[in-house]
Amino acid sequence: MRFGSPHMFWLLWIVPLLGGFFIYAFRKKRKTLARFAQVEMLRRMTDGISRGRQVFKAFLLLLVAFFSVLALARPQFGTKMELMRRKGLDVVVAVDVSLSMYAEDIKPNRMARSKQEIGKFVDRLAGDRVALVAFAGEAFLQCPLTSDYGAFKIFLDVLGPDLIPTPGTDIAGAIENSLKAFDPKDRKYRVLVLMTDGEDHSGQAEKMAEEAAKMGVAVYTVGIGLPSGVPIPLKDEQGNVTYKKDRNGNVVTTRLDEVLLQKIALATNGKYYHAEPGRFELEDVLKEIGKMEKRELDSERMSQYEDRFQIPLGIALFLLLAEMLISDRRKRRKEWEGRFT
Repeated sequence: MRFGSPHMFWLLWIVPLLGGFFIYAFRKKRKTLARFAQVEMLRRMTDGISRGRQVFKAFLLLLVAFFSVLALARPQFGTKMELMRRKGLDVVVAVDVSLSMYAEDIKPNRMARSKQEIGKFVDRLAGDRVALVAFAGEAFLQCPLTSDYGAFKIFLDVLGPDLIPTPGTDIAGAIENSLKAFDPKDRKYRVLVLMTDGEDHSGQAEKMAEEAAKMGVAVYTVGIGLPSGVPIPLKDEQGNVTYKKDRNGNVVTTRLDEVLLQKIALATNGKYYHAEPGRFELEDVLKEIGKMEKRELDSERMSQYEDRFQIPLGIALFLLLAEMLISDRRKRRKEWEGRFT
Protein backbone atom coordinates (compact mmCIF):
# COMPACT_ATOMS: atom_id res chain seq x y z
CA MET A 1 0.00 0.00 0.00
CA ARG A 2 1.08 3.57 -0.67
CA PHE A 3 -0.51 6.99 -0.26
CA GLY A 4 -1.02 9.49 -3.07
CA SER A 5 -1.12 12.51 -0.73
CA PRO A 6 0.84 11.54 2.40
CA HIS A 7 1.22 15.19 3.37
CA MET A 8 -2.45 15.16 4.39
CA PHE A 9 -1.56 13.07 7.44
CA TRP A 10 -0.62 16.27 9.22
CA LEU A 11 -4.37 16.77 9.66
CA LEU A 12 -4.38 13.87 12.13
CA TRP A 13 -3.71 16.38 14.89
CA ILE A 14 -7.44 17.11 14.63
CA VAL A 15 -8.22 13.71 16.24
CA PRO A 16 -6.49 14.27 19.62
CA LEU A 17 -7.60 17.90 19.60
CA LEU A 18 -11.20 16.79 19.12
CA GLY A 19 -10.79 14.13 21.84
CA GLY A 20 -9.48 16.75 24.25
CA PHE A 21 -12.45 18.97 23.45
CA PHE A 22 -14.93 16.17 24.27
CA ILE A 23 -13.23 15.44 27.61
CA TYR A 24 -13.31 19.14 28.50
CA ALA A 25 -16.96 19.46 27.44
CA PHE A 26 -18.08 16.46 29.53
CA ARG A 27 -16.29 17.73 32.65
CA LYS A 28 -17.51 21.27 32.18
CA LYS A 29 -21.09 20.09 31.79
CA ARG A 30 -20.90 17.94 34.93
CA LYS A 31 -19.43 20.78 37.04
CA THR A 32 -22.03 23.22 35.77
CA LEU A 33 -24.92 20.90 36.67
CA ALA A 34 -23.40 20.23 40.11
CA ARG A 35 -23.53 23.95 40.89
CA PHE A 36 -27.30 24.12 40.47
CA ALA A 37 -28.57 20.84 41.94
CA GLN A 38 -27.91 18.44 44.78
CA VAL A 39 -26.52 14.98 44.06
CA GLU A 40 -29.83 13.16 44.44
CA MET A 41 -31.72 15.76 42.43
CA LEU A 42 -29.01 15.70 39.78
CA ARG A 43 -29.26 11.91 39.55
CA ARG A 44 -33.01 12.11 38.99
CA MET A 45 -32.66 14.90 36.41
CA THR A 46 -30.14 12.96 34.33
CA ASP A 47 -31.58 9.52 34.90
CA GLY A 48 -32.82 9.35 31.32
CA ILE A 49 -29.44 10.25 29.82
CA SER A 50 -26.92 7.48 29.19
CA ARG A 51 -23.37 8.69 29.81
CA GLY A 52 -22.06 5.57 28.14
CA ARG A 53 -23.97 6.40 24.96
CA GLN A 54 -22.62 9.96 24.99
CA VAL A 55 -19.06 8.68 25.24
CA PHE A 56 -19.70 6.16 22.47
CA LYS A 57 -21.12 8.87 20.17
CA ALA A 58 -18.04 11.01 20.83
CA PHE A 59 -15.81 8.04 20.02
CA LEU A 60 -17.67 7.57 16.71
CA LEU A 61 -16.96 11.20 15.79
CA LEU A 62 -13.26 10.66 16.51
CA LEU A 63 -13.32 7.69 14.13
CA VAL A 64 -15.09 9.83 11.52
CA ALA A 65 -12.28 12.38 11.72
CA PHE A 66 -9.60 9.67 11.49
CA PHE A 67 -11.08 7.94 8.44
CA SER A 68 -11.74 11.29 6.74
CA VAL A 69 -8.04 12.18 7.00
CA LEU A 70 -7.17 8.69 5.76
CA ALA A 71 -9.37 9.28 2.70
CA LEU A 72 -7.67 12.64 2.03
CA ALA A 73 -4.27 10.88 2.11
CA ARG A 74 -5.51 8.75 -0.84
CA PRO A 75 -4.53 5.17 0.04
CA GLN A 76 -3.52 3.23 -3.07
CA PHE A 77 -3.10 -0.48 -3.60
CA GLY A 78 -3.47 -2.71 -6.60
CA THR A 79 -2.23 -1.63 -10.03
CA LYS A 80 -3.59 -1.18 -13.54
CA MET A 81 -1.89 -0.63 -16.87
CA GLU A 82 -2.53 2.72 -18.62
CA LEU A 83 -1.36 3.97 -22.00
CA MET A 84 0.24 7.36 -21.43
CA ARG A 85 0.30 9.60 -24.51
CA ARG A 86 2.38 12.77 -24.63
CA LYS A 87 1.37 15.45 -27.10
CA GLY A 88 3.18 18.64 -27.92
CA LEU A 89 5.06 20.86 -30.34
CA ASP A 90 8.69 21.31 -31.24
CA VAL A 91 9.74 24.74 -29.97
CA VAL A 92 13.13 26.30 -30.76
CA VAL A 93 14.12 29.36 -28.74
CA ALA A 94 16.75 31.51 -30.49
CA VAL A 95 18.38 34.06 -28.19
CA ASP A 96 20.51 37.03 -29.17
CA VAL A 97 23.74 37.01 -27.13
CA SER A 98 25.47 39.95 -28.82
CA LEU A 99 27.03 42.79 -26.83
CA SER A 100 23.91 44.89 -27.31
CA MET A 101 22.16 42.48 -24.91
CA TYR A 102 24.17 44.12 -22.11
CA ALA A 103 22.01 47.24 -22.51
CA GLU A 104 20.10 48.13 -19.36
CA ASP A 105 16.89 49.63 -20.77
CA ILE A 106 15.28 46.46 -19.41
CA LYS A 107 16.44 45.71 -15.86
CA PRO A 108 18.81 44.29 -14.83
CA ASN A 109 19.80 44.04 -18.50
CA ARG A 110 18.39 42.54 -21.67
CA MET A 111 20.32 39.28 -21.39
CA ALA A 112 19.58 38.56 -17.74
CA ARG A 113 15.89 39.38 -18.13
CA SER A 114 15.63 37.22 -21.26
CA LYS A 115 17.07 34.22 -19.44
CA GLN A 116 14.71 34.70 -16.50
CA GLU A 117 11.67 34.83 -18.75
CA ILE A 118 12.75 31.88 -20.91
CA GLY A 119 13.13 29.81 -17.74
CA LYS A 120 9.56 30.66 -16.70
CA PHE A 121 8.36 30.00 -20.25
CA VAL A 122 9.87 26.50 -20.30
CA ASP A 123 8.40 25.67 -16.88
CA ARG A 124 4.92 26.20 -18.32
CA LEU A 125 5.36 24.09 -21.43
CA ALA A 126 3.20 20.97 -21.25
CA GLY A 127 4.99 18.09 -22.96
CA ASP A 128 6.51 20.15 -25.79
CA ARG A 129 10.07 19.51 -26.88
CA VAL A 130 12.32 22.54 -26.74
CA ALA A 131 15.72 23.48 -28.24
CA LEU A 132 18.04 26.44 -27.74
CA VAL A 133 19.97 28.41 -30.36
CA ALA A 134 22.43 31.16 -29.42
CA PHE A 135 23.47 33.78 -31.93
CA ALA A 136 25.49 36.95 -32.31
CA GLY A 137 27.71 37.47 -35.39
CA GLU A 138 27.21 33.73 -35.97
CA ALA A 139 24.77 31.16 -34.61
CA PHE A 140 24.96 27.63 -33.28
CA LEU A 141 22.69 25.04 -31.67
CA GLN A 142 23.24 25.25 -27.92
CA CYS A 143 20.75 22.52 -26.94
CA PRO A 144 19.01 20.08 -29.32
CA LEU A 145 15.30 19.29 -29.06
CA THR A 146 14.57 17.72 -25.71
CA SER A 147 11.73 17.17 -23.28
CA ASP A 148 14.22 17.34 -20.38
CA TYR A 149 13.60 20.90 -19.26
CA GLY A 150 16.20 20.62 -16.53
CA ALA A 151 18.92 19.92 -19.10
CA PHE A 152 17.64 22.79 -21.23
CA LYS A 153 18.02 25.20 -18.31
CA ILE A 154 21.64 24.13 -17.78
CA PHE A 155 22.43 25.29 -21.33
CA LEU A 156 20.33 28.41 -20.80
CA ASP A 157 22.28 29.42 -17.70
CA VAL A 158 25.60 29.70 -19.57
CA LEU A 159 24.24 32.08 -22.21
CA GLY A 160 25.90 35.47 -22.29
CA PRO A 161 27.52 38.02 -24.60
CA ASP A 162 30.91 36.33 -24.02
CA LEU A 163 29.70 32.99 -25.42
CA ILE A 164 30.21 33.91 -29.10
CA PRO A 165 33.32 35.99 -29.89
CA THR A 166 32.12 37.03 -33.35
CA PRO A 167 30.56 40.50 -32.99
CA GLY A 168 27.33 41.60 -34.62
CA THR A 169 23.81 40.17 -34.88
CA ASP A 170 23.12 37.59 -37.58
CA ILE A 171 19.35 37.02 -37.43
CA ALA A 172 19.38 35.14 -40.74
CA GLY A 173 21.93 32.70 -39.33
CA ALA A 174 19.82 32.28 -36.20
CA ILE A 175 16.77 31.33 -38.26
CA GLU A 176 18.82 29.00 -40.47
CA ASN A 177 20.32 27.10 -37.51
CA SER A 178 16.92 26.96 -35.83
CA LEU A 179 15.39 25.32 -38.91
CA LYS A 180 18.11 22.65 -38.80
CA ALA A 181 17.14 21.85 -35.20
CA PHE A 182 13.65 20.67 -36.20
CA ASP A 183 12.85 17.07 -37.11
CA PRO A 184 13.04 16.96 -40.95
CA LYS A 185 10.25 14.36 -41.08
CA ASP A 186 7.60 16.80 -39.81
CA ARG A 187 6.42 19.91 -41.59
CA LYS A 188 3.88 20.83 -38.91
CA TYR A 189 3.86 21.43 -35.18
CA ARG A 190 6.92 23.72 -35.36
CA VAL A 191 7.46 27.00 -33.55
CA LEU A 192 10.46 29.34 -33.45
CA VAL A 193 10.67 31.97 -30.71
CA LEU A 194 13.20 34.60 -31.79
CA MET A 195 14.39 36.97 -29.06
CA THR A 196 16.57 39.87 -30.21
CA ASP A 197 16.95 43.63 -30.34
CA GLY A 198 16.47 43.31 -34.11
CA GLU A 199 19.70 44.92 -35.30
CA ASP A 200 20.42 42.48 -38.13
CA HIS A 201 23.82 42.83 -39.80
CA SER A 202 23.39 40.06 -42.38
CA GLY A 203 20.67 41.61 -44.53
CA GLN A 204 19.21 38.14 -45.21
CA ALA A 205 16.72 37.84 -42.35
CA GLU A 206 13.60 38.35 -44.47
CA LYS A 207 14.79 35.79 -47.02
CA MET A 208 15.34 33.18 -44.28
CA ALA A 209 11.90 33.99 -42.87
CA GLU A 210 10.43 32.99 -46.24
CA GLU A 211 12.33 29.69 -46.01
CA ALA A 212 10.92 29.12 -42.56
CA ALA A 213 7.40 29.69 -43.90
CA LYS A 214 7.97 27.10 -46.64
CA MET A 215 9.01 24.57 -43.97
CA GLY A 216 5.86 25.20 -41.94
CA VAL A 217 7.60 27.02 -39.09
CA ALA A 218 5.70 29.80 -37.31
CA VAL A 219 8.12 32.45 -36.04
CA TYR A 220 7.16 34.50 -32.99
CA THR A 221 9.53 37.43 -32.67
CA VAL A 222 10.13 39.19 -29.36
CA GLY A 223 11.79 42.59 -29.62
CA ILE A 224 13.94 43.38 -26.59
CA GLY A 225 14.75 46.97 -25.70
CA LEU A 226 13.65 50.47 -26.68
CA PRO A 227 13.47 51.85 -30.23
CA SER A 228 14.96 55.15 -29.05
CA GLY A 229 18.42 53.65 -28.57
CA VAL A 230 20.58 53.21 -25.45
CA PRO A 231 24.36 52.89 -24.90
CA ILE A 232 26.02 49.51 -24.38
CA PRO A 233 27.74 49.23 -20.97
CA LEU A 234 31.02 47.31 -20.70
CA LYS A 235 32.50 46.17 -17.39
CA ASP A 236 36.16 45.40 -16.74
CA GLU A 237 37.52 42.90 -14.21
CA GLN A 238 37.36 45.48 -11.43
CA GLY A 239 33.68 46.19 -12.14
CA ASN A 240 34.28 49.62 -13.65
CA VAL A 241 31.70 50.54 -16.30
CA THR A 242 32.50 52.17 -19.62
CA TYR A 243 30.40 52.43 -22.76
CA LYS A 244 31.14 50.92 -26.14
CA LYS A 245 32.49 53.43 -28.67
CA ASP A 246 33.13 53.35 -32.40
CA ARG A 247 36.47 54.06 -34.11
CA ASN A 248 35.84 57.77 -33.91
CA GLY A 249 35.31 57.67 -30.16
CA ASN A 250 31.54 58.16 -30.35
CA VAL A 251 29.33 56.19 -27.94
CA VAL A 252 27.55 53.36 -29.78
CA THR A 253 23.82 53.01 -29.14
CA THR A 254 21.63 49.99 -29.77
CA ARG A 255 18.15 50.46 -31.24
CA LEU A 256 15.32 47.99 -31.53
CA ASP A 257 14.39 47.33 -35.18
CA GLU A 258 10.69 46.58 -34.78
CA VAL A 259 9.91 46.81 -38.49
CA LEU A 260 12.22 43.90 -39.36
CA LEU A 261 10.85 41.70 -36.59
CA GLN A 262 7.29 42.44 -37.65
CA LYS A 263 8.11 41.42 -41.24
CA ILE A 264 9.66 38.14 -40.10
CA ALA A 265 6.61 37.27 -38.00
CA LEU A 266 4.19 38.28 -40.75
CA ALA A 267 5.98 36.16 -43.38
CA THR A 268 5.66 33.02 -41.24
CA ASN A 269 2.12 33.49 -39.94
CA GLY A 270 3.52 34.27 -36.50
CA LYS A 271 3.27 37.38 -34.33
CA TYR A 272 5.55 40.13 -33.13
CA TYR A 273 5.72 41.18 -29.47
CA HIS A 274 7.59 44.03 -27.87
CA ALA A 275 9.17 43.28 -24.49
CA GLU A 276 8.75 46.44 -22.43
CA PRO A 277 10.28 47.29 -19.05
CA GLY A 278 8.18 45.67 -16.32
CA ARG A 279 6.50 43.24 -18.70
CA PHE A 280 7.73 40.43 -20.91
CA GLU A 281 5.70 39.01 -23.77
CA LEU A 282 6.51 35.29 -23.52
CA GLU A 283 3.23 34.88 -21.62
CA ASP A 284 1.37 35.87 -24.80
CA VAL A 285 3.58 33.59 -26.91
CA LEU A 286 2.71 30.72 -24.58
CA LYS A 287 -1.01 31.40 -25.08
CA GLU A 288 -0.57 31.33 -28.86
CA ILE A 289 1.31 28.04 -28.68
CA GLY A 290 -1.45 26.59 -26.50
CA LYS A 291 -3.98 27.21 -29.29
CA MET A 292 -1.97 25.28 -31.89
CA GLU A 293 -2.63 21.71 -32.95
CA LYS A 294 -0.26 19.28 -31.28
CA ARG A 295 1.03 15.92 -32.41
CA GLU A 296 1.64 12.78 -30.39
CA LEU A 297 5.32 12.77 -29.48
CA ASP A 298 5.44 9.36 -27.81
CA SER A 299 3.39 6.89 -25.81
CA GLU A 300 4.17 4.18 -23.30
CA ARG A 301 2.36 1.77 -21.03
CA MET A 302 2.75 2.56 -17.37
CA SER A 303 1.64 0.75 -14.25
CA GLN A 304 -0.59 3.02 -12.17
CA TYR A 305 -1.70 2.44 -8.58
CA GLU A 306 -5.45 2.30 -8.00
CA ASP A 307 -6.90 4.96 -5.70
CA ARG A 308 -8.85 3.39 -2.82
CA PHE A 309 -9.89 6.53 -0.94
CA GLN A 310 -13.51 5.41 -1.39
CA ILE A 311 -13.09 2.77 1.33
CA PRO A 312 -12.13 5.04 4.27
CA LEU A 313 -14.51 7.71 2.97
CA GLY A 314 -17.39 5.20 2.98
CA ILE A 315 -16.48 4.09 6.52
CA ALA A 316 -16.42 7.73 7.68
CA LEU A 317 -19.86 8.40 6.20
CA PHE A 318 -21.29 5.22 7.72
CA LEU A 319 -19.93 6.11 11.18
CA LEU A 320 -21.28 9.65 10.89
CA LEU A 321 -24.74 8.33 10.01
CA ALA A 322 -24.59 5.87 12.91
CA GLU A 323 -23.67 8.67 15.32
CA MET A 324 -26.64 10.70 14.15
CA LEU A 325 -29.08 7.78 14.56
CA ILE A 326 -27.92 6.64 18.01
CA SER A 327 -29.75 8.43 20.81
CA ASP A 328 -27.99 9.38 24.04
CA ARG A 329 -31.13 8.56 26.07
CA ARG A 330 -31.29 5.38 28.14
CA LYS A 331 -33.88 2.78 27.17
CA ARG A 332 -36.58 2.24 29.80
CA ARG A 333 -38.60 -0.88 30.40
CA LYS A 334 -42.24 -0.22 30.95
CA GLU A 335 -43.74 -2.20 33.79
CA TRP A 336 -47.46 -2.91 33.70
CA GLU A 337 -49.28 -3.52 36.88
CA GLY A 338 -52.81 -4.64 36.96
CA ARG A 339 -55.26 -7.26 37.91
CA PHE A 340 -56.56 -9.87 35.53
CA THR A 341 -60.23 -10.52 35.82
